[in-house]
Amino acid sequence: MMTIDTLFALMALLFTAAFTPGPNNALLANSGATFGLGRTVPHILGVALGFSLMLFIVGFMLGGLFQASVLLQNLLKWGGILVLLWLAWKIASAGGLTGKSGRPRPFTFVEAAAFQWINPKAWVMAIAVTTQFVLVDAPLQSAVIVAAVSVAAGLTSASSWAVLGQYLTRWLNTPERLRAFNILMGALIAGCVLFLLKA
Repeated sequence: MMTIDTLFALMALLFTAAFTPGPNNALLANSGATFGLGRTVPHILGVALGFSLMLFIVGFMLGGLFQASVLLQNLLKWGGILVLLWLAWKIASAGGLTGKSGRPRPFTFVEAAAFQWINPKAWVMAIAVTTQFVLVDAPLQSAVIVAAVSVAAGLTSASSWAVLGQYLTRWLNTPERLRAFNILMGALIAGCVLFLLKA
């Protein structure tokens, strides 16, 4: 059974981690600025629910496998780094993913949820959180609690970053400023790669 002290520690960790800058938050701010909050809602839900599902699966079923396999860890790390660099370039050069028309479009729910599985920061957090907070004697119950707290943290953080991006549109009312913002967001995502390479 998870104690109240442990629950508060879990909440502090997940809320802090959710709000710190990283690939998800840079993508959400960019989407809020480029497409507005309404069109970013699927992205918000995909991040919050996708990462929480990932936490549950890793905590309840896969944690030991990924911790034990250096090959899997390296595949996830380098695959995630390549995806992050590609996303950084797409955002810096065009403002986001492009649809069939060739115009930028926001992430879909499925894309945002799937992105968690190749996001190195998400994997670091998933393994760190589940090893500390998923209890050996109650794996299902504690994995559900971890995932539930993650949903609350993820929805709060993802919405906040998207709203921040939307409010920035006041200052992004010229093509030059929007271009500079997209370059900055792309650089922030690429900068995350430097920290991952040191990890």
